[in-house]
Amino acid sequence: MSDPRTDEALMLAYRDGDAAAFEALYARWRGRLYRYLAHQARDVADELFQDVWLRVVKARTHYEVAAKFSTWLFRIAHNRLMDHYRARGRGIVKLFDTPLEEDALAADDPPAPAWETPPAMLDRRRAAQRILDCLEALPPPQREAFLLAEESGLSLQEIARASGVGRETAKSRLRYALARLRRCLGDLRGLEG
Repeated sequence: MSDPRTDEALMLAYRDGDAAAFEALYARWRGRLYRYLAHQARDVADELFQDVWLRVVKARTHYEVAAKFSTWLFRIAHNRLMDHYRARGRGIVKLFDTPLEEDALAADDPPAPAWETPPAMLDRRRAAQRILDCLEALPPPQREAFLLAEESGLSLQEIARASGVGRETAKSRLRYALARLRRCLGDLRGLEG
């Protein structure tokens, strides 16, 4: 039976010594957090996943509700990813700090693709792999915004807080991610309506 308390109430209870509250939070968020990290840094996802939860454990004594728990959790994950990128000397961190220059999009955004309705997908397995390939091809800041929206259900404001950028930057990253995914997936049968 799942705990009916909110994430924030569970974290406060954990802060106050309720170990079962942590177990409930972990059960709720482990899958979404792991998928987020695996899509960002597949080769070290296990290590990052463990490190994020260790940081949650260490931060429990100072935890105060300043945002939704999910925003706080994914902010920790984002910061840990940035540390990972910096340690590897990869220029990816710069992409998160500056807006990406994009090709001008058409004045009208394309209509929602038919792939949003599951019955329209003729070959689910092939389509699922293609989606993963397209997701992998996104620039890391756009992939992060998309994953925070889709995997954790964060709002634009929460995505901005979790990733340490302004709301408009988060909105832009999500919009460009969706446009790129639509273009990448456009040649699958049934996607062009």
